[in-house]
Amino acid sequence: MSDSPHILVVDDDTRLRDLLQRYLSENGFAVSTASSADEARKLLAGLAFDLIVLDVMMPEEDGLTFTEWLRPRNDVPILMLTARDEVRDRIAGLERGVDDYLSKPFDPQELLLRITTILRRVASAAPVEPASSIRFGACHYQRERKELWQNGQRIHLTEMEGSLLHSLAEQLGSPVSRETLIRDCEISGGVRTIDVQVTRLRRKIEPDSRNPRYLQTIRGRGYILRPD
Repeated sequence: MSDSPHILVVDDDTRLRDLLQRYLSENGFAVSTASSADEARKLLAGLAFDLIVLDVMMPEEDGLTFTEWLRPRNDVPILMLTARDEVRDRIAGLERGVDDYLSKPFDPQELLLRITTILRRVASAAPVEPASSIRFGACHYQRERKELWQNGQRIHLTEMEGSLLHSLAEQLGSPVSRETLIRDCEISGGVRTIDVQVTRLRRKIEPDSRNPRYLQTIRGRGYILRPD
């Protein structure tokens, strides 16, 4: 898995949704899809996205209402798709925090250009700071909330597992000794307890816990958490 930008496509039109997923994937993006605002909320609760492609006309809750709900909670860029081409509709979207508009029908190349332009603008304006979320395989760890998610579902961690994962995430990409983990996680029982907890944690984050890819043992130095 690469560091490809993760796009969330929210549209009730199955055909268009599948088309966008295929086209964006072919152009190097990681893509998740939702058929409604409610479905999008569930995905946003567990995953970090770099941009949302959002249809304005959806049943139950339209894109403008969803944007109004989202903005106080998340500043992810939004590219809104609309069959409308009226100035007042564009203004309504921009007032609610939409970053750009694209009217249907549209050329896929124009969509791609607008997405890359928004992402480039956001990247140039973003301060350099440690990542608040970490992806490894199908898992996504939210540092600040100390939550582990997989495919939109929160994974239960015991208190000890959670402390262990958080300590490793704080030293992402660097070996952490067993002694440091015992101290930071306030674990009693010594080195053997750490090894047992690492084994349990691997079962939750590794595709194959017997051949760990993300939570690896560094002989003589301890453990290291390697993201994608």
